[in-house]
Amino acid sequence: MSTIDDEILEAVESFAEQLKDLIQRAALESVQAALHGNSSSPQRGSKRSVAASAASVPVAQGYEVSSKRTPAELTALIKKLHAHIAKHPGQRIEKIGAGLGLPTKALVLPVKRLLSQRKLSTKGQKRATVYFAQ
Repeated sequence: MSTIDDEILEAVESFAEQLKDLIQRAALESVQAALHGNSSSPQRGSKRSVAASAASVPVAQGYEVSSKRTPAELTALIKKLHAHIAKHPGQRIEKIGAGLGLPTKALVLPVKRLLSQRKLSTKGQKRATVYFAQ
């Protein structure tokens, strides 16, 4: 090899070593910050910040993204959902949610309960599923 090639190889190896050291230092600082509960940098995409911001945003009719419904609220929603599907058979969950003024996330558990009680039947798969009252 020529001296230029040797110099290039040495520069690349030096750069790689410096980069490795910086990455290790950044990882160590992140772990220390997590263990001590303080972080100097903003947490991008962390579950804690997303959950905290989502919990305070009401979605529709008093339903919050992470709020737990009482058994009475759940029973009332199940009855309301069954009545809506009986009046409007063959609708997809997005359309049912829009008709009730609720996000589809709020309908997951009531739909599962109605299906397990055999008060609903379905046709189709995934997003093409349509619901019918029994």
